[in-house]
Amino acid sequence: MKTTVFSLLLALPLAAQAPATPAAAPAPAAEPTVGAAIDGTYQFVPGQFISAAEAMPEDKYPFAPTQGEFKGVKTFAQQVKHVAAVNFAMGAMILGEKPSAGMGEMEMGPADLKTKAEIVKYLKDSFAYARKAIQGITAQNGSRPIKNPFGQGPDWTPIGVATLLAFHGMDHYGQMVEYLRMNGIVPPASRR
Repeated sequence: MKTTVFSLLLALPLAAQAPATPAAAPAPAAEPTVGAAIDGTYQFVPGQFISAAEAMPEDKYPFAPTQGEFKGVKTFAQQVKHVAAVNFAMGAMILGEKPSAGMGEMEMGPADLKTKAEIVKYLKDSFAYARKAIQGITAQNGSRPIKNPFGQGPDWTPIGVATLLAFHGMDHYGQMVEYLRMNGIVPPASRR
């Protein structure tokens, strides 16, 4: 019996050093949906755009260039409201929803939004809605036809509309950067 107990005591340290039963390998990460992949890039649009909208002082929101070939261009506030209205309209297209009545006219946005705080809130809400729509795009619904809102040309698709949202926002962001610089403001994305 002493030999058996002694043998067991000697074996315990060896058993403690023995490799454990191999754990199950972690499951491979699920491949992102089409919408998540698009949103991974699109998220930079609201990041750049909102920071530019917030950087312009409220008293400069009515600013529009007047020197040179700028007759009839949108004011800074109109640029922001236009992009927000388009975000709501295109997000609704992707989701297959009717655009919100509070969206306003797509070219100029809601006329009743006057203060910087109101306009920036509307802008943030529009980007949240657009991102929700983009994130809902899947391989199954991403190529479904969406009637072209301009009445001519081929139908659109949710993936195409998401692409349009990205380049449209950045097109107007470029214009807003010019407006900021014309007012002596370095855009947040260019600050060190």
